[in-house]
Amino acid sequence: MSVRSVGLHFSGWPTGSGIALWAGLLALVFGAGALLAGAIHVPNASFESPVTTFVSVNVDSWQKAAKPDWYEETGGFEWTQLTGLFKNTPTNAADHIDNMDGSQALWLFAVPEVALYQDYDSMDWNDAVPTHAFDATYELGHSYRLTVGVVGNGGGMRPEATLELGLYYRDAASNQLVVATTVLTNKPGVFSNTTHFVDCEVTVPPVRFDDPWAGKQIGIRFLSTVSYELRGGYWDLDHVRLQDIPPTTLSASSWNQGRFQLTLRSEPGLRFEILVATNLALPPSQWLSLGTVSNATGEAAFTDFEASPAGRFYQARQLP
Repeated sequence: MSVRSVGLHFSGWPTGSGIALWAGLLALVFGAGALLAGAIHVPNASFESPVTTFVSVNVDSWQKAAKPDWYEETGGFEWTQLTGLFKNTPTNAADHIDNMDGSQALWLFAVPEVALYQDYDSMDWNDAVPTHAFDATYELGHSYRLTVGVVGNGGGMRPEATLELGLYYRDAASNQLVVATTVLTNKPGVFSNTTHFVDCEVTVPPVRFDDPWAGKQIGIRFLSTVSYELRGGYWDLDHVRLQDIPPTTLSASSWNQGRFQLTLRSEPGLRFEILVATNLALPPSQWLSLGTVSNATGEAAFTDFEASPAGRFYQARQLP
């Protein structure tokens, strides 16, 4: 895994503006309050609209990819039929999906270029103009996690067929440019049955000021990347979840009789090692470990009992 760290410089207390905080290549000033991962609202995230008693080729809030020139509709499915909604079967049925969120889900055929997406400017089957209902942007220092329930093997889909889950942004010409993707492969070891969704994730690392997607609108896309030779069958998707994970921060809390207390804020459930040095230029191997802290709730305190008015640099390094 990649190592994530944040740091703080203590040069005596109080110092007015003398405390410098740094994280990666970004200079940050942190306010009060725990920084917790937050859910970003995704319209029709569980494909419950429009309501259907069986199947529907219409999907509210999501736009379908345009039909490519090579796809022939004669004698087979129309392009618009390659994605749509279906209602779960009764609980006693052999094909009932046991962990569907709500009562409906999405099918997406394993045919090249079949895709479904949603962003600030996308339009569903019933829109004349964009509704801008999905309004979320890539914020500096924040990371993002997309989670989707996926079922493979549908309709005799072949092993090694692939599906791309992705987060993207649009450029000035409205082209979709990928920020992060996860490519799923239809393998028995991953998708062992057709009655239970498997959660699959896409993660965007902390957004930097020089990332071209910084400040741009977030887009979500499901794209069939199957080869022409392996086409056939379909994927089922459900329960789209998008999380905004604010940056991990380390800040000064209090100074009392040689005891310097730090406040660590991060996504809950992470562990960190607290390191200290008197020279920021020292290599990582020469930083002194003060101990570890488990951040169970999103905010945790750590006390340095050896602190002195001399300048000291602190670093919180995430542990596996």
